[in-house]
Amino acid sequence: MKKDIHPKNYRLVVFKDMSNDVTFMSRSTINTKETIKWEDGNEYPLVKLEISSASHPFYTGKMKLVDSAGRVDKFNNKYKKFLEKKEAK
Repeated sequence: MKKDIHPKNYRLVVFKDMSNDVTFMSRSTINTKETIKWEDGNEYPLVKLEISSASHPFYTGKMKLVDSAGRVDKFNNKYKKFLEKKEAK
């Protein structure tokens, strides 16, 4: 393993899943301008996430579509003809 390739400035950071307001703390080197007051009364850097293990269907077992910029509709329209042919058979 190569030496001195990993960052040394890890610190505690709060991550917030914006789809269900779940927050968790972890160590990270990510830069952020926002902060949040944590349960212990201290302020920590805040990173906002669109999806995390608390809202991802693989981990929750629930199918929930998170549509950013119409990606789901775009996919459905692209493969609409293929699905219609498959259903016709």
